Amino acid sequence: MADAPSFASQVRTAVIWRSGSQVLTQIVSWASTLIVIRLLAPQDYGLFAMAQVMLVLLSTMNGWGLASALIREDEVSEERLRQTLGMLMLLNGGLAITQFLAAPLVALWFEQPQVADLLRVQSLLYLAVPFCALPSAILARRMDFRRPAQVRLAAAVIGASTALTGALSGWGVWTLVAAPMVMLLTEAVGMTWAARAPIRPTFRFAGAGHIAGFGGVMTATQLFWFVQSQADVMIAGRVLDPHSLGVYTTGLFLAQLLAAKFVPPINEVAYAAYSRQQAAGPEPVLATIRLVMLVALPAYAGMAVVAPVLVPVLLGDKWIEIVPLLPILALAMAMLTLQILFSPATNARGFPGIALRVTMLGAVVMPTAFMAGSQWGVTGFAWGWVGGMAVLTCATIALSRRVLELPLAGLARAVAPPLGAALGMAMGVALLLPALPAAVPLVTLTLAVVLGVALYLALLRLMAPDRLAEALRFLRNRGDGDTTPEGAPAPVQ
Repeated sequence: MADAPSFASQVRTAVIWRSGSQVLTQIVSWASTLIVIRLLAPQDYGLFAMAQVMLVLLSTMNGWGLASALIREDEVSEERLRQTLGMLMLLNGGLAITQFLAAPLVALWFEQPQVADLLRVQSLLYLAVPFCALPSAILARRMDFRRPAQVRLAAAVIGASTALTGALSGWGVWTLVAAPMVMLLTEAVGMTWAARAPIRPTFRFAGAGHIAGFGGVMTATQLFWFVQSQADVMIAGRVLDPHSLGVYTTGLFLAQLLAAKFVPPINEVAYAAYSRQQAAGPEPVLATIRLVMLVALPAYAGMAVVAPVLVPVLLGDKWIEIVPLLPILALAMAMLTLQILFSPATNARGFPGIALRVTMLGAVVMPTAFMAGSQWGVTGFAWGWVGGMAVLTCATIALSRRVLELPLAGLARAVAPPLGAALGMAMGVALLLPALPAAVPLVTLTLAVVLGVALYLALLRLMAPDRLAEALRFLRNRGDGDTTPEGAPAPVQ
């Protein structure tokens, strides 16, 4: 009988499936999103952003942390799964009612009556959450990310089709409501089937207190994260008109693409892997940082440099006001990407309080930064992200390094080579960009990207050739006893 794959091979396969499928999913999503952005008006996105504040707030309490607590359990019985499903259904049913009743108050805050109608319809989203969260945890325990990847890709295709139908049919802002609802419903059905998860809950919760406790800390963390991440829209919604708010939130969406869409799936694999590697030391975390920042830093540097041609090509000329925001937001998102790599490791080590303390700090720092920047309009909000993330990144490193046994010198060595190569690439592209043909923006953008990739790889090979070799080993190596050069388990996340 063939040997079972090693843990390192399981992690590698999980990363490839989860991250690779995310790329495919985002290609589908972005193909439709770019069309929809061109068809809808900035004020549609402004109204949607206002409604999202309430949705994101209540979503922090949707109990996903309850399901995540199962991943750390040594053994999980059928009864425990049904108890968790019962908790999730009660919790999300309450959230749906709360949002429906509170919708007029949110509309009153933003002085936009249509926001109430959007929120009432979106309250139906919570009813699908239990049937996404529980199956995801079951499959993560098995290190099975292939089937969830397939489900999410199918959901993305159906959601994209709904978005295109709505935009072409003149649904306006309701296009942005309908597509996520259809996508989440598809994911709930598909994930439940893929995990063979229970669909009959139990409401007797004896013996499940520790799951509720762990989930409670995770929920508290998410509540403070809401304040940290949504304070800009809460403040901007009061001082900016819907058009300006739409410009700001769409620029933020573009800048956050990597941190919001591609890093979380990697962290999802990381949390499951770290939960099974309690005594691995700092090397897996450092390996993760090396690999993620290897891609993230040049992406942000490139976005900042090519913004004048990137925005017209992707979004159209009516979004040209985003161009000066992207370099500022790219700097903030580079720090955010590094900062969010720490919480899966500290949570898996059994210290969710560290992430909680960081988000508590963020709930003070970020609103303060946005209030200070609000007097300078959309640009001030962008600089608020930079100042706030600088503080939070330093705080995260300071609070996490002792638990993770993470040396500052090792962290600096992990980040410095890709940072240096990315900055060199950005300067080179900035110098050569005026010389590229400007008649066809798509051609200009393509040449700039090709030039940037080539320059970055050349500089990285010159500065730290081992980084490229490490990345290639991670992608190619399939041996069962794989380790990093230092002898630690193969990198996760």
